[in-house]
Amino acid sequence: MKRYAEVIGDPIAQSKSPAIHGFWIERLGISADYRTSRVTPGDVAGYFEERRADPDWCGCNVTMPLKQAVIPALDRLEPLAARIGAVNTVVREGSDLVGYNTDAGGFLEPLTRELAETHYFRTARVMGTGGAARAIVAALAAQHFVIVLAGREPAKARAILDELDPGGEHHAIDLAHFADPTEFAFDDREGCLDLVVNASPLGMRGQPSLPFDCSHAPPGAIAYDIVTDPLETAFLATAQRAGHRTIDGLAMLIGQAALAFEKFFGVAPPRGEDEALRRILTT
Repeated sequence: MKRYAEVIGDPIAQSKSPAIHGFWIERLGISADYRTSRVTPGDVAGYFEERRADPDWCGCNVTMPLKQAVIPALDRLEPLAARIGAVNTVVREGSDLVGYNTDAGGFLEPLTRELAETHYFRTARVMGTGGAARAIVAALAAQHFVIVLAGREPAKARAILDELDPGGEHHAIDLAHFADPTEFAFDDREGCLDLVVNASPLGMRGQPSLPFDCSHAPPGAIAYDIVTDPLETAFLATAQRAGHRTIDGLAMLIGQAALAFEKFFGVAPPRGEDEALRRILTT
């Protein structure tokens, strides 16, 4: 039998993870497999009990709605996952099942060049208060961003900021604040790094659009959307027309998958072929 990893969640048929990991397995020529497994919150304990007994199982990626539901079934969490309170990767390490969060690192990956520079000030306007937003807030706080977190429930946004970075000078606001135009005069942004991030499902196929007016984006800000279907959301299209650099959801998806792949199979994926992988994922 081949060693294998898989992605679990409900629903799961739409997951791009098998295409990503399968592409890397094929390119590397390793004897391994990557699968999908539909697991509901009520199935979690039984699922891990079965997989513990399977010596070929290396671990799994975890998608909605299980990123918190899997935690009680694990032996331990790495510190970042414990801090975020969400797990998207489970790895067998000896006799232990260990929970990781690779969403934070995957989110930061396309910003590597900018983060290597020194800035007078770093700000991020982040929209969303779900599990992905928690990982993104934790990642940005560690990179010394001042964060404006927007949600339908500002009290929930405030609680997330206070929990994840209690010493930070961050702000929580109502998501509706960004929907209407503003005449706010931004100061000189030279030497600053500004992000505007959609960390919510808004704009996803079948979901309402994200209520964001580009007048809230500082000059030179980077617009980043974690939605992958459609890849070019209305938010990104509007930002691009306004002259902003954009980052789409595949950047984070591939970045977090690369971190998980190395944990599963003990070898780094061939990242020099990202463009070929993106073509596969978008056709």
